[in-house]
Amino acid sequence: MDIPGWSVWIALGLTVLQAPGLVPVIRRLRGTDSAVRSQARLDLMDVIGSLLLFGGLSLSLTGAESWFWLTFAGIALMAAFYAAQGIHWLRSRRRPTA
Repeated sequence: MDIPGWSVWIALGLTVLQAPGLVPVIRRLRGTDSAVRSQARLDLMDVIGSLLLFGGLSLSLTGAESWFWLTFAGIALMAAFYAAQGIHWLRSRRRPTA
């Protein structure tokens, strides 16, 4: 099955669009508030997972099939991020507000 050339450009564009997302996350990691730094660590995990996912997809579409494992690493990292977000959401729902 031949993959169309435009799909490579879409995957590459998504990778390039994810890269600037690192800047605000790194700025929040340098902050003094521990709650903000904790959330920034989770966001960093999401951004890095997205970069790995799209980067592995871009590399595998351009012909470097040996780098396809990056896609699976990105999926695993993003799954861990969403699991952690779900746990935080469940904990916040159980806490009484008063």
